[in-house]
Parts: sequence; structure tokens; C-alpha cells
Amino acid sequence: MTRSTAASTDGQRGGGSTDPARRAGGRAAPWAAYGACVWSVLFAALSFYWAAGGRVGTGTIGPAVEGPALAREPAFVALLWATAVLKLVAAALALALVDGRPRWLPRWMRLLAGWGAAALLSLYGVANLAQHLLIVAGVVEVPAGLGRAALPWHLLLWDPVWLSGGLLFTLAAIRYSRLSIRTLRHK
Repeated sequence: MTRSTAASTDGQRGGGSTDPARRAGGRAAPWAAYGACVWSVLFAALSFYWAAGGRVGTGTIGPAVEGPALAREPAFVALLWATAVLKLVAAALALALVDGRPRWLPRWMRLLAGWGAAALLSLYGVANLAQHLLIVAGVVEVPAGLGRAALPWHLLLWDPVWLSGGLLFTLAAIRYSRLSIRTLRHK
């Protein structure tokens, strides 16, 4: 076995790795999965900051969120901690779509979680953007929980943030799906 062949088998003799991302080598750039990881970590950091009592940026969300955050309502603070942890789980998922680790997690679970994250983030972003555009067009009233002051922040910041996360996870899931299909065809 040559040195390059040994390196490509990821420590397994004869058949190489069964993980699609490892088998495919450098055929597809994993930039979207890395981007989804960074997106998730940055978004988690903001949630951790708010959960720890940070106030900067709370006015951009709307009264329904700003009020409980500023009042430090225990249930809301717990929700912030929980969402921060979930965003870190999303970061780990994004990395799993890069190289197929952890190996104990079946490929179908990584695919299901990746596509699930992509769908949830994309749908949430599209639904919010649609609602906010309808508000601007005068078709729908501004919900009290959102408030007029937060509307531009949602249109220019929060809606694009959710949509960009959805796009990154979608592209990462597409790449991992393609690599999985290639691997299955070569078995």
C-alpha cells in the first residue's frame, strides 16, 4: 500500500472510508457547511449574551421579546439559554456535514438533521420576510409583539440572518447528499 493510498483509507485497510465526505476527497468544497457552523456559533453567542443579561440589540427584536428579556423573566432567560445550546448543536451538525463525524451517527441521521435544519431555518426566514413585506405593503397590521420600531430591523437584519442560515444549511445538505449518493453508487 502506498503512502497516498494509506492516507486516503482513513486508517481502514482495503476498502477505505465508508463516509461520503471522506471518500469523495476534495471534489466538493465544504464552504457552506463551514459557513453554517460559523453562522450557528455567532448566533449562539448572541443568545448566550442575551441570556447572561446583555441588553445591546434587544430593541431590534420587538416588545414581545424585549420586555421579558429586560425584565429577566426566568422562563424567558431559560429559553434563551436553551436556544443558545440548540444553536451550538446546529454548529456541530454543520461540521458533521463536512466530514461525516461522529462516525457512530448514521449517515441517514446526519442527512435528516441537515435537511431538517435547512427546511426549518428557510421556512422561518421566508415566513417572517413574507409577513414583514405584507406589513410594509399595508396588507397586514403590525403585530403588537413586533412593533413599528422593530420592523425595519427585521427586514434588514433578522430576516436575512434567518434566510442566510437556511441557505447555508441547504447548500451543506445538498453537498452531503450528493457525496452520500456517490458513495452508495461506488459500493
